[in-house]
Amino acid sequence: MATSRWPGDRLLFGGDLNPEQWGPETLEQDIEAMQVAGFTFATVGVFGWALLEPRPGTYEFAWLDRVVDRLHAAGIVVDLATATASPPPWFGRLHPEAMPVDRQGLRLSHGSRQTWCPSSPDYRRRALQLVERLADRYGDHPGLALWHVGNEFGCHNLMCFCDRSAEHFRQWLRDRYVDLEGLNEAWGTTFWSQRYGEWVDVLPPRATTAIPNPSAELDWRRFCSDAHLEHYLAERDLLHRICPDTPVTTNFMVGFSFTGLDYHRWAPEQDIVSNDHYLGHHLPHAHTELAMSADITRGLAGGEPWILMEHSPSAVNWQPVNLAKEPGQMARDAMSHVARGADVVGYFQWRASTAGAEKYHSAMLGHAGTGSRVFAEATELGAVLRRCAPVAGSRTEAKAALVYDWPSLWSTDAEATPTQEHRYTDEVRAWYDALWRAGATCDGVGPEDDLSGYSLLVLPSLHVVSERTAAAVAAAAQAGAQVVITYFSGTVDERDHIRLGGYPGAFTDLLGVRMEEFAPLWVGQVATLGTGGSPRVPALHDETGRIWTERGHAETGTEVVASFADGPSTGSPAVTRRQTGSGAAWYVATRLSERGLDALVAHLVGEADLDTGWPERPVGVDVVRRRSGQQTWTFVIDHAGAGARVPLAGTDLVSERHCGPTEPLALAPGGVAVIHSVTGRNGE
Repeated sequence: MATSRWPGDRLLFGGDLNPEQWGPETLEQDIEAMQVAGFTFATVGVFGWALLEPRPGTYEFAWLDRVVDRLHAAGIVVDLATATASPPPWFGRLHPEAMPVDRQGLRLSHGSRQTWCPSSPDYRRRALQLVERLADRYGDHPGLALWHVGNEFGCHNLMCFCDRSAEHFRQWLRDRYVDLEGLNEAWGTTFWSQRYGEWVDVLPPRATTAIPNPSAELDWRRFCSDAHLEHYLAERDLLHRICPDTPVTTNFMVGFSFTGLDYHRWAPEQDIVSNDHYLGHHLPHAHTELAMSADITRGLAGGEPWILMEHSPSAVNWQPVNLAKEPGQMARDAMSHVARGADVVGYFQWRASTAGAEKYHSAMLGHAGTGSRVFAEATELGAVLRRCAPVAGSRTEAKAALVYDWPSLWSTDAEATPTQEHRYTDEVRAWYDALWRAGATCDGVGPEDDLSGYSLLVLPSLHVVSERTAAAVAAAAQAGAQVVITYFSGTVDERDHIRLGGYPGAFTDLLGVRMEEFAPLWVGQVATLGTGGSPRVPALHDETGRIWTERGHAETGTEVVASFADGPSTGSPAVTRRQTGSGAAWYVATRLSERGLDALVAHLVGEADLDTGWPERPVGVDVVRRRSGQQTWTFVIDHAGAGARVPLAGTDLVSERHCGPTEPLALAPGGVAVIHSVTGRNGE
C-alpha cells in the first residue's frame, strides 16, 4: 500500500478546485483567498479530460502544470484526479458502442457526465492512455500527495445493458459458478421455465413482462459493482506501477442517496478510504444520517483515519428543495465527520460555477465572493482544524457495531417481498438513530468483517447471510456481546434462496425463536405489544409495532420480553432474549417506535456496559472520542441549538480554554468543542 507521500501529521482542509472553468487570472485570486481560508488540500482535474485531450491523442498539459505548480508553491497539497470520470464529446462520436444502454434498450448520448459503459474496452483503453500520460508527467511532482481515480463511480452509469455488458456478465458468472449447472442451481431456474442450456441465452436483466428472477437480479447488482471495480483497479495498478510512493483512492458515496456499489469489496483496494457525503434535508434526522455515513466509512477503513473528499458548504442543487445550511452548521457537519475519523475535510467546491448543471450548488467562495457568511465560516473552520492538528492519526473509540450490507439492501428492496413498506435503510437508520441518541458510538461494519471485540452488535434486517457470518455472530454472543437481530434477517443465503426450517433462518438456533409466517401490517396499521412474561424492559409492554409482525413461538430457554397483544400475530413473541455463553441474543420481530427503540437500546447499552462518555448530556448533543495512546480528544457537538455546560476536564482546542467539573465549558447554542485530555496528568 502506497502512503509514503501522504501528509498524515495534520488535519487537511480544502476541496475541489476547477480552474478550467475560469480564466488564468482567477487562479491567483483563488490561491490568495484559499490561504486566507486556511486551505491545505485541493482536488484538481476531476472533469478535465476534454481540456487535457481536446482531440484524440493530442494532449495539452500547460494549464494543469500551472495549477499544480502554483498550489505547491502556496503550500497546498494536490489530490490529482485522473480525469476519467467523463470522456470528451469526441469519445462518443468515435466509439458510439461505448455509450451506455438502459434497461429498456435505449442507448444514451453524450451531454452530461459519466456517459460510458463500464464494460467498454474502448473506454478502458482511452482512459488508461490518459492516466499513463498524467502519471508520467506528474508522478514526481513534489506537490502531488494523492491520486484520485475517476469520480463517484457508478453515480450515473451504474448499469449498462448493452451486448458488450452481456458478454462481460456471462464471463463474471462463469468465474463465479464455473458451468451452467452451477448457474441454474444458483438462480433457481426451474421456476417459470428459465433453465439455461446455452451461455449465449444468459442476458442482463433487461425490461421484461413480469417480476424478474430475484437471484439473477442480485448477481447483476454484484456484477455491476464489480465491473466498475475492475476499471478502478486497472487505473490504480497503472498508477502504482509508475508512481509506487503515491497513494491512490476514489471517492465513495456512503449515504442515503446512492446504494449501487458494494463498498465492502472496494475498500480493501484503496490506499486510503475516502467518501463524499451530502445531507438529505428531507430526512427527519439528517445529522444522524451524516454520523452513520461517517461510521460506516470508518468501518470500511478498518478503523483508520479516512478522507472526507466532498460535502457541501451550504445548499446542493439536486434535491427537490435545496435548503441552505444554517449559520454554524458548516462547522457542526464537518466536525461530526472529524470526530468519526476523518483526517481531511473537503468540499465541493471551492469557487461556485456560473454556468453548467451545478451553478446553483453552494461553494466555499460563492457568487457573493469573500464577503459572504459561508466564506467567513469556512475561514473560521480552517482555523479550528489547524488548532486540532494533533488529532490526526488517532482512532475513534467504539465498542458497539452496526452491521451494514449492500447485498441485503439490494435483496430486501427488490420486488415481490412480504411488504414494500419495509426498506432496508429505513430499518438501519431507525436503529442507528436510537444508538446515536443513547450516546453509543458504533463502527459500521460488514457481515464478513471481524465481529469480535464488540460489547454490542446490532444487525438490522440482515437479510442475506452466509454460514460464516451466522457462525461469527453466534461466536460474538458466546464471547459476551449483546447481539440484537431484527425481522427479515437471516432469511436467505448468498444466492437469495430461502433457508428452510422457519424464520429467522440462519439465526433461528442462536435466537431460540421459530417463526412460521410473516404477517406484515397495512400502511398506518400498528400492533400493540404486551408483556411476554418478562419484566426486563417494561417500557415495551405498552409499545406499538409498525410495518411488520411474525407468527411463531419462542423455544424453551428463550425469554419473551414482549409479545404481540393484538394484530395479525396476536400471542406471538415480538421481542425475545436468549442467554448464550456470557452474552445474549435478542430478536425484534417488528419496527418499534422511536420511544420503544430508545427504551430497548438504553437497556442494551446498560447490559453491554458501554461508556457513553457523558451520561447526562443534553438531548441532541453528540459526544464522540478519538484516542491515541494516553491522549483523548472528546468532540462535543450541539445539534439541538440549546447550548450546554460541558463538565469534561481538559483543554478545548476550539475556544483554547481549560475546563473541568468545577469550571465547566459553556458550549454556545449550536457550538462545537474538542476537549483534549491526557490520562494520568493532573487528575485527568
